[in-house]
Amino acid sequence: MSTSKTPAAEGTASLDKALDVLDAVGSAPAGLSQNELAVRLNLPRTTLYRLLGTLVTRGLLRRDPLRRVYGLGMRCFEYARAAYAMPDLVAAAGAELRALRDMTGETCYLAARDGLDVVALERCDGAHGQRSASAVGQRKPLHCTSQGKAILAALPAEERDALVRELPMTAVTPRSITDRRRLQAELRVAAARGWAVDDEEIVPGVRCCGAAIVDAAGQVRGAISVAGPAFRLTSERVELLGPEVAEAARRIGAQLSAAEQPRVEGEARLVGAAWAFEGRFPCWLPGASALVWADTLGPTVHRASAVGDVLLTQADAPIQALLPWHEGAAAGQTDASAVLARWGGGWHLVHSNGEVLPAEAAISPGADSTAVCMHPDGSIWACLPAGGRWRVAPVHAASGARGSAGSLGWDVPEPASDMAWDPTGAVLHLACAGSGSLWTARPGSPALRRLATVPKGSGHLAGLAVDPRGGVWIALRGGWGVMRFEADGSLDRLVALPVPCPSGLAFGGADGHTLFITTARDAVSREALDAAPLSGRLFALAT
Repeated sequence: MSTSKTPAAEGTASLDKALDVLDAVGSAPAGLSQNELAVRLNLPRTTLYRLLGTLVTRGLLRRDPLRRVYGLGMRCFEYARAAYAMPDLVAAAGAELRALRDMTGETCYLAARDGLDVVALERCDGAHGQRSASAVGQRKPLHCTSQGKAILAALPAEERDALVRELPMTAVTPRSITDRRRLQAELRVAAARGWAVDDEEIVPGVRCCGAAIVDAAGQVRGAISVAGPAFRLTSERVELLGPEVAEAARRIGAQLSAAEQPRVEGEARLVGAAWAFEGRFPCWLPGASALVWADTLGPTVHRASAVGDVLLTQADAPIQALLPWHEGAAAGQTDASAVLARWGGGWHLVHSNGEVLPAEAAISPGADSTAVCMHPDGSIWACLPAGGRWRVAPVHAASGARGSAGSLGWDVPEPASDMAWDPTGAVLHLACAGSGSLWTARPGSPALRRLATVPKGSGHLAGLAVDPRGGVWIALRGGWGVMRFEADGSLDRLVALPVPCPSGLAFGGADGHTLFITTARDAVSREALDAAPLSGRLFALAT
C-alpha cells in the first residue's frame, strides 16, 4: 500500500504549519526570532523560512530588522477590526471608555464574544503606574471575566443555558468559578442588577466590573469593563461603580441601535411645484391629510398634498408663525384641519379650504413670543421675554388638557428659535440658534437638560421636529442637510439635501414617518443658487 500524501493533504499540512506560526507569534507580544520559532514548533529551517517569507509578503507577519524578531502584521489587525465592526463597535464605545477611565482612573476595556471566549477589542489605560494591562486581541474564557459574565447574563435564558453547558469551567486562578450551578446563580444576580464582577478570577490581585452592550433590538453586541488592582477596586467601590458602567454600556447600545432601524434610502423628494423666498412652519393636518406651510416673505400660506400645492391665502405682512388648529381643540381632539397663523401683529385661523377668520385673543399666543408649539393635548406653548430673561410656558390650555398648564414652565438662558413636543407629550425639545444648543424639558422637573450642541460650522439651527421613535431632527441652515439625534443626545445621522438652507421641519403622512422639509431661497448667494436651483422648494424624506 502506498503511503504518499495527496497534493490536497500536503496543502492542508502546509496551512496547519502556517497557522501554527501565526499562533506562536500572536501569543508572544515581544515577538519571536526564527530560531525561537524553529525550536518551539519543531519545524525544518527551510520550511519555516518559506512560511515566514509568504506570511510577511501577505502582510500577516512583519519582521523587526533591528531586533530580528517577527510580530503580527497589520493585515491581522485589519481582519480583526472587520470581524468586529458591528458596525464599528470600537468607534461607538470610544468616548464612553475614555469617560469611565477619567472618572475611575482605572483601565477600561471593550470586548466581544467569540464562541466560548471574549476577545478584547479596545483598551483605555488608567492613570496609575500599577494597572491592569491585558492586550488588545487577547482571548479569555467567558466564565472567568466580568465581560463574559455580563454577556452571558444579558442573553436569552435558553441561549445562556446552552453556552454554560459547553463551558470548560477550567480554573484559571484559585478564585475561578468551576461549578456551573454557582455560575448560573451569579449570572441571575448580574442579570437583575445589570452588571457583573470578576473577583480575581482571571488574574490574581485584579478585580473587574463589567456590563453588556445591548442594542434596541435586544442583540448583545459586546461588553465594557473597568479593571484594576483589588486593593483599589475594593468590593465596596465596585458596588458603586457597577451602575455607572451599566449606564455607559446602555449609552453605547443606544448608538448602535440605529443600525438596526430602517435607514433612509436615496435623496429627499420634491413635493409640489411652488417655491418660496423663505419657506417655514410646516404643519401636518390629519383632518385634511395635507401639509400647510408658509412663505414668510411671500407672504403666503400653502397647502401641499398628493394632488399638488395650493395657495390658501396671501397675507399683508410677513408671516411670523403657524400652528396646527382645529375647532375641537378645547376637547383635546387631534384631527386638525386648520392652522393658527400670525402676521401683522395679530392671529388668524386659516382653514384648509382657504377660509380666513380672526382668531380669538383667548387662544392666541403673545406677539412677542420667539417660538411657539402645540402640545398633543391641545395646549399652546411659547417662549416669551420675562424680565431680561426668557421663559417657556403655556399660553393657552385646552379644557381637556392634562394637569395645570398655567403652573408649568421653565426659564431658559436664551430665546428659543424653535420648539417641539415629542409625540407622547412627555418631553419638550428646544432649539436655540444663537448658541446652537438643543435642550430638553420634562414636566415636573424644573431644570433643563442640554441634549447636544451643534457647531456653527455645521449650520445654524433652523427647524425642529421629533419622530415617532423619539429621535430629534434639526434643520441646518447653511449646512445643506438635516441631523437626527437619539433621545440620549448621540448623533444618529446626517441626511444631505440638494439645497443649502433647510428652514423648517414637520412629521406627517399616512403613517407619521414622513419628514417634510421647507427650504429658503432669499438669503442664498448667487453662486450657491446656481449650484442649488431647487432652493425654496418643499421636500419630503421617508424615515
